[in-house]
Amino acid sequence: MQTGDAQTLSAARIVWIGLLGLAAAMGIGRFAFTPLLPLMQAHDGLTLTQGGWLASANYLGYLLGALGCTAFAPQPERAARSGLVLVALFTLATAWVHGLLPLALLRFGAGVGSALVLVGLSSWALAALAARGRGAAAGWVFAGVGIGITVAGAVAWLAGAARWAPALAWGVLGALTLAVAVFALRTVRVPPRAPASHGANAAAAPFTRHDALVVACYAAFGFGYIVPATFLPAFARELVDDPRVFGLVWPVFGVAAAASTVWAARRTQAWPARTVWAASQAVMAFGVLLHALWPSLTTTVVSALCVGGTFVVATMAGLEHARRSAGARAPRLIAVMTAAFALGQLIGPLLIRAAPAGAAAGSRGTELGPALLATALLLASSAALMRLPAAR
Repeated sequence: MQTGDAQTLSAARIVWIGLLGLAAAMGIGRFAFTPLLPLMQAHDGLTLTQGGWLASANYLGYLLGALGCTAFAPQPERAARSGLVLVALFTLATAWVHGLLPLALLRFGAGVGSALVLVGLSSWALAALAARGRGAAAGWVFAGVGIGITVAGAVAWLAGAARWAPALAWGVLGALTLAVAVFALRTVRVPPRAPASHGANAAAAPFTRHDALVVACYAAFGFGYIVPATFLPAFARELVDDPRVFGLVWPVFGVAAAASTVWAARRTQAWPARTVWAASQAVMAFGVLLHALWPSLTTTVVSALCVGGTFVVATMAGLEHARRSAGARAPRLIAVMTAAFALGQLIGPLLIRAAPAGAAAGSRGTELGPALLATALLLASSAALMRLPAAR
């Protein structure tokens, strides 16, 4: 297979690398645990509270991985390649490891790798596609997150229907991630570092007040989406104890994420990216509010559509806004935004521990009502803030 960097690869090849990389690192490395959690409960006796700690370990790894990108500013290609290898190895290892602490360490490592891939691939692919006049193709890159979620959900659904042990499902997903990592290692070449220049000085320039606002809103987004995104299948399992039914919630989530991202990418070419970002958070807030007020299987599915159909769009639009507004500072701003997002999603479940995110779901999520209401308000407020003239 021919190798190359962003200058020699075609736009189609860049899209494929980005799509598969985000599908593996985010759809599997970050989110495969969500649809597999109910199976691990049934087969391994894992409690929802323990599941919450495993999820938090992944969020902490994601935060530290993003902070590492902020502090050390690795080349995007190198970050993406290294991250994919980490995600593949830690996902595969999950198939053979038992016990809460070893699993937590593996989820932590997968989180670190996922952050490296997101920061690296988004910085690399967005800039490369924009340089070719193919900015709308970024939608297919970020659709990889939804496609990966759908694949992970489909494997989990098949595992539940066929009564597989969760370890087999983890092994299948780990093998898929390893194949993507090998593809990336053979395809993406890490270019030599360029000597310091005026562009490098611009990249190291202090952040502006607008940058700080963007980071704060992105942190609110990370806080706002994490509880429904993590526990929707668990909510559904409490309502219908049939894996062929509750297992469909996550594939629905993933399909909504993939389809909406491709559609929204074209809108970001005609509309300000911050407008798409704000609208996405508003729809997400509606979905969270709906489930908070009327918890049922129907509202769980609607919430999955609202959250799944917007969280990748908001991610893509937020990072595209950073690329357009920050110029040479964009890679560093994207790393800081990713760290802020990770901090928000780490704080979310920890604050809900007063009515633990796992245990609360044991009564159809009703104890989470106040927390979900507060989450919906935060998302809506952040969306409104992004629409203020000062945020433009």
